[in-house]
Amino acid sequence: MSQRLHLVFGGELVDPAKNVFRDLNDLHIVGLFPDYDAAYDAWKAEAQRTVDNAHMRYFIANIHQLREGTQADTAA
Repeated sequence: MSQRLHLVFGGELVDPAKNVFRDLNDLHIVGLFPDYDAAYDAWKAEAQRTVDNAHMRYFIANIHQLREGTQADTAA
């Protein structure tokens, strides 16, 4: 059984129209989650908590896709 890990993280953006963080040292790592639904719930909670700051943005990264890509690269 493969794990479908998802990372939820966020931070303040330089410009709300672009996905460039103001300070990479100040990123908020919410956590790793075993499936998309759990990650979505965490993402939604953080997004709602920071809704008053238009520069604050949270994302869900599909870690399992990175792992699968890495495994394929090392197998070649």
